[in-house]
Amino acid sequence: MTAPALALPPAAQPHVLPKISVLIRHAVPRVLEGMILPVAVFYAGLLVAGLNGGLVMAVGWVYGGVALRLVRRQAVPGTVLLAMLAITVRAALALVTGDVVLYFLQPTLGVFCASLAFLTTAAAPRPLIQRVTTDLVPLPDHLVHHPRMRRFFVHLSLLWGTVQFVNGSLSLWLLFSESIETYLIVRTSAVAVLMVLAAGASLLAFKRVLRAVQKA
Repeated sequence: MTAPALALPPAAQPHVLPKISVLIRHAVPRVLEGMILPVAVFYAGLLVAGLNGGLVMAVGWVYGGVALRLVRRQAVPGTVLLAMLAITVRAALALVTGDVVLYFLQPTLGVFCASLAFLTTAAAPRPLIQRVTTDLVPLPDHLVHHPRMRRFFVHLSLLWGTVQFVNGSLSLWLLFSESIETYLIVRTSAVAVLMVLAAGASLLAFKRVLRAVQKA
């Protein structure tokens, strides 16, 4: 009898990103659910039933999304549960005080916190943006710790820290200088364009750096 042949491990395959069209199809439903439709629902309620109606419809939208997932026996992400808790507290404060500014102020302050976190961790051994990126696109350690990839994460931290600062500044200015209707329309449109441009630039740069590292 001959000794069984030893199975050799398969050659390591280069890590590639999905096509942009696939990423867009993956992202669009989440952008609609998380950014566009909640604002549209609140605005519709505001027009039809005033401030209280808008708040109730916005809260109902979030709870309805959770209920739909439970009916379909789908897992409810922890981020969705946190969002449900946050919108409940924000709506309760706005209803009690009658000041809709409080409803929108908290997420705006959260944007500034995100900006600060991206900027202050840019030079850290593991920047926050690296954690976000590897959560979305798992990468092997040898790629993550490559010098070119490390420089990429520093630049990406600076990009998204700046983008979030612009987002928060614009939101804060609109919130205190314009009507709620103008705030909803202008802020949502401007932030959507800003985020799409930043995400597109990040993705193209990521693919370019990834190819360069794999060829090195």
